[in-house]
Amino acid sequence: MISASNICLAYGKRTIFKNVNIKFTPGNCYGLIGANGAGKSTFLKILAGDADADKGEVTIDKGMRLAVLRQDQFAFDEETVFNTVIMGHERLYKVMAEREAIYSKGEFTEEDGIRSGELEAEFAEMNGYEAESEAAVLLNGLGIGEELRHKKMKELEGGEKVRVLLAQALFGNPDILLLDEPTNHLDLKSIQWLEEFLGRFQNTVIVVSHDRHFLNQVCTHIADIDFSTIRTYVGNYDFWYEASQLVLKQKQDANKKATDKANELKAFIARFSSNASKAKQATARKKLLDKIDIEELPVSSRKYPFVVFKPERPCGDIILEVEGLTKSIDGVKVLDNVSFVVNKNDKIAFVGGDGLAKTTLMQILAGEMKPDSGSFRWGVTITNAYFPKENSAYFEKEMSLIDWLCQFPPHEGESFARGFLGRMLFSGDEATKMTTVLSGGEKVRCMLSRMMLSSANVLLFDEPTNHLDLESITALNNSLVQFPEVILFTSHDHKFVATVANRIIELTPAGIIDRVMSFDDYLESAEVNALREQLYGQEADLTL
Repeated sequence: MISASNICLAYGKRTIFKNVNIKFTPGNCYGLIGANGAGKSTFLKILAGDADADKGEVTIDKGMRLAVLRQDQFAFDEETVFNTVIMGHERLYKVMAEREAIYSKGEFTEEDGIRSGELEAEFAEMNGYEAESEAAVLLNGLGIGEELRHKKMKELEGGEKVRVLLAQALFGNPDILLLDEPTNHLDLKSIQWLEEFLGRFQNTVIVVSHDRHFLNQVCTHIADIDFSTIRTYVGNYDFWYEASQLVLKQKQDANKKATDKANELKAFIARFSSNASKAKQATARKKLLDKIDIEELPVSSRKYPFVVFKPERPCGDIILEVEGLTKSIDGVKVLDNVSFVVNKNDKIAFVGGDGLAKTTLMQILAGEMKPDSGSFRWGVTITNAYFPKENSAYFEKEMSLIDWLCQFPPHEGESFARGFLGRMLFSGDEATKMTTVLSGGEKVRCMLSRMMLSSANVLLFDEPTNHLDLESITALNNSLVQFPEVILFTSHDHKFVATVANRIIELTPAGIIDRVMSFDDYLESAEVNALREQLYGQEADLTL
């Protein structure tokens, strides 16, 4: 078991944690959630001993081994992939190294014999004879092929390094496992493997992730950072979300009822307190008023932006016709004879491993790039709004957010802009913040504001969930589920795709696969998987 007692941490006047007390018990997987800046990664570092709290202590049961998913991709550059994984179990790695050093000696002394016997016993106790096969299973499950296992880490790509570091954390059956965004750089097959691995894992897991589908699959508990403390709830992320919204509504309703009753009593007291005949009743009501407990709802660090897309008019019969689109970039063909027709009520997710192909298609349809050949035609009733994957060009000119938003129709002035920005969590002085200092998540909320103002009936999104916290992702997700017209989009978020899309178009090197079905049905379709294998020329893992 690992526990935290009376943890306090503040940065200047800003309190991050105040007397946090929490226990994490074996056999459970805890999803650590909270708004951006709430302290999720910081708390993991405190648990791991990589950061100090101002006050309090972390206690780990004696003899328990803690493993952490490290984010430093360069720390093991001179090590082989295999050694990097084994180094996840520090003591085992040291025993292996000393054992190999003794056996490589030209002359074997009596002292060496005694020591080797001690090492062999310890090696066996730590399942050292299974280390190589265990490492191979982990690497294979995470998509690191045998051909990479004896290369040095510096020879791997960034995404491959992250997978090896994840295998390092999982290696050797740690008693406590701390994972910060473990699904980054994983394809769907590797994520599913990790979900199954954690489902079988018998010890303690604490995980931070923005992937709601992953949290739903692996978590037995949610540890919610809010109000500078951490509260634990039984269940996965969806259960926590529904329960928290219900509790909040109940508290708000109770407060409103109490407030209404208090106002009624105050009015009676004010009206009759000077009236001798009513004085007794007024005094009785004053006593009653004193007993009413109007609970002050604390201001939560968790805030949901108001994301609602309202089309000015419905789509007509002709929405979009794409014929033979072909495009090469830097001499490499990324789109090859792509054709499809968009129909009414379509919400199409474009999937596939080539992110450049998906982005190129979106840029062509948005009019930001011309194809080498082929054509596309929007219907006369269609107005579209585009969310680009890369948005820095929209924020190059230094101006306040109010002035930035006022650039776009309907140009209704500063008061309107302030109100709109407030609903997107830029309240008060935040609305005067300069565009050149915005974070990635703030820029995304600005781009969503711009799209909402357009009143378009077709929405194009290229990776809209990048940089967003769980609250903003949830707000956007719910809005798109409710949107009555057409959406074309890409996303790495499994739940986002599964809940929004009713049609899947996969871009493969040899053509497209186009199916009207949900994303989860698409993943499970034997017919689709057979077709994918045919188009790729081999078994291929789907990547969002």
